[in-house]
Amino acid sequence: MSTQDNREVLQTITSCNSNVVQRRRERNDMANLSREERRRRRRATQKYRTAHATRERIRVEAFNVAFAELRKLLPTLPPDKKLSKIEILRLAICYIAYLNHVLET
Repeated sequence: MSTQDNREVLQTITSCNSNVVQRRRERNDMANLSREERRRRRRATQKYRTAHATRERIRVEAFNVAFAELRKLLPTLPPDKKLSKIEILRLAICYIAYLNHVLET
């Protein structure tokens, strides 16, 4: 082996060792952090934010579908009148109270 080859091997070994040492330091740093700080760091990662955004999109879509289904059940004039979510909820409460009244009489 030439001197150049020896230097390259030595550099490779040194860089591998420094990576291992750095990972150990990071692990030790994480172990010394409070639960809140570990949570904050984990939530700051791109992987976590992407997964959270995906879950939120699914949740909002399910929420909107539920309101659309509820809206189909409520009588309004005109039938295609645009209502906000709070208006849909208020109308649903009134409609349920009316149906309850009809059943009682």
